Amino acid sequence: MTNRREFIGAGVALLAAARAGAQSSGSKNAATAARPLNILFLGGTGFIGPHQIERALVRGHNVTMFNRGNNSGLFGDRVEEIVGNRDVTIDAGLKPLAGSRRWDVVVDNSGYVPQHVQDSVQLLKDRTDLYLYISTRAVYDETKGTVFMPDSPLWLSGKAPDGSTYGPLKAECDRIVRREFGDRAACVRPPYIVGPGDTTDRFTYWVERLYRGGDVVCPPDPDHEVQWIDARDLAEFVVTLAENRTGGIFNCAGPASVMDNEMLMHAMRAFSAAPTTLHWPMRKMLADADFNPLMFGSREESIHVDTTTAVAAGLKYRSLVTTVQDTHNWWWQQSAERRANARRWPSAETERAVLRQIRNA
Repeated sequence: MTNRREFIGAGVALLAAARAGAQSSGSKNAATAARPLNILFLGGTGFIGPHQIERALVRGHNVTMFNRGNNSGLFGDRVEEIVGNRDVTIDAGLKPLAGSRRWDVVVDNSGYVPQHVQDSVQLLKDRTDLYLYISTRAVYDETKGTVFMPDSPLWLSGKAPDGSTYGPLKAECDRIVRREFGDRAACVRPPYIVGPGDTTDRFTYWVERLYRGGDVVCPPDPDHEVQWIDARDLAEFVVTLAENRTGGIFNCAGPASVMDNEMLMHAMRAFSAAPTTLHWPMRKMLADADFNPLMFGSREESIHVDTTTAVAAGLKYRSLVTTVQDTHNWWWQQSAERRANARRWPSAETERAVLRQIRNA
């Protein structure tokens, strides 16, 4: 354990030194691309889409968005917006995209229902050089192991053993894109996506809870490996794949070095000057108190995806301190009402209940 402790100590020192002056790496490699591309984004107004579109615009590309129009005008006149629906039975459906118009790259951010993805790829199959699908780590069949390569087995159909449908449905969408586009398909499989703009509030909880300090109930299993990706690193990687017309399967996960829950909590604690004590509960304690550990403790086993092909294709990582500080700054730019109604956050009373269990154990 000595090396691990040394890693934690070094990480804490590094973050403590950097927390006052860290700057985002988002401006790196932001020079205009050699040749502007015409890129069609399916979706693009949620959490990850705006980061991708902003990156594409910074690089000098021409952006078209296709969505339901619920957040029209997000980018003003910098982008072209086409209003429609992935579901062909609703309003005009995909008809606004019909015709012979071509795009260099299509980025599919909103494909979740297999039939919707099938309809989109059939419509656009002969009208783009690369179809880039934002898949997910959840496509991997977790009954087959805990370490996943790009060619590891996916869920076949239906539901996962826990009854969830998200992974199996995304897996089928992933297969459809690869079957129809072949080597002109790029399937990007991120784990938890974090950073400014995160509507799930999962990572943000840990940023803010550790910033506040005091007695903090941590996730269970301190030695469990954790992976995530900053939405801006994902965006830069997506645009890099688009510019290079790179097809393939990519596990888009970070951090750059292996990190477990204990390393992460100590590193995030260093962002705050508030005195902080970390408490490590048993999994049953959280269940008894209905404490949701959010990202970093929801599974009993660590899940790891191999990122070798993604790194070789240009995936880069900004520092954890940048992600933490930028997330904190973004959170405090939100309205008081928004911050008072954070999603999924354990209440202070729930945390106290777990602390009582830990102290009485």
